[in-house]
Amino acid sequence: MPTLSEEELRERFRQLRAQDDSHGPLRDELITEFTGLAAYFARRYDRRGVPREDLHQVAMLGLVNAVDRFDPEMETRFVSFAGRTIDGEIKRFFRDRTWSVRMPRRLQELHLRVRRASEELSHELGRPPTVKELATHVGVDTDEVLAALDAGNAYRADSLDRPAPGEEERRTELAATDADAPFAAIEHKSLVADLLSSLPDRERRILELRFVHEMSQTEIATEMGISQMHVSRLLRRTVEQLRERAHD
Repeated sequence: MPTLSEEELRERFRQLRAQDDSHGPLRDELITEFTGLAAYFARRYDRRGVPREDLHQVAMLGLVNAVDRFDPEMETRFVSFAGRTIDGEIKRFFRDRTWSVRMPRRLQELHLRVRRASEELSHELGRPPTVKELATHVGVDTDEVLAALDAGNAYRADSLDRPAPGEEERRTELAATDADAPFAAIEHKSLVADLLSSLPDRERRILELRFVHEMSQTEIATEMGISQMHVSRLLRRTVEQLRERAHD
């Protein structure tokens, strides 16, 4: 577990940013301080056909990126910021390994275009764009935008977020016995809160119903007065937007 308090940690980052040598011992010290966090996220993706050593290297790359990019003056805690960065790095690693066999090239290219359009429009509008706005910006119809979003999310929203065989039992064991167990609490609290606050009320409510109250998509559709397909698309789109924002 980290040994520094939040204020001590921010002060270390201020010192690091003030130094001319951004690759000196202070940077190494901060990376070492949070190697347990990288290991925690790497273990979450065990049993998915990738050697543990490779996952650990990818997680460490995410940690290094987090140390290099963290701004100590922003409100987000470093642990929350680093957790999102590490998790995103691992998921990009899986996405890059699987797209070639899971997604047709046309959809892969369209998905990338839609993602870029989403980033541009979010910056211009000050909010996430609608599907119609994305379609107009990219020059395709709304069904194609939804297909691209669904295709791009298919692996990450299903395969990556679905527990691997035995993972739930392993998480329970970690919570009871592992020295890194406090990181699990961080993931479910600090890691998510900063991102959820940026969502529109409807999308935030749908996520709450799905992941806090564990309602099915059909039950959510009834509660919200929309179709189950619309709920599915909103969930996929919202998860995608949260992940994109996590990497900003």
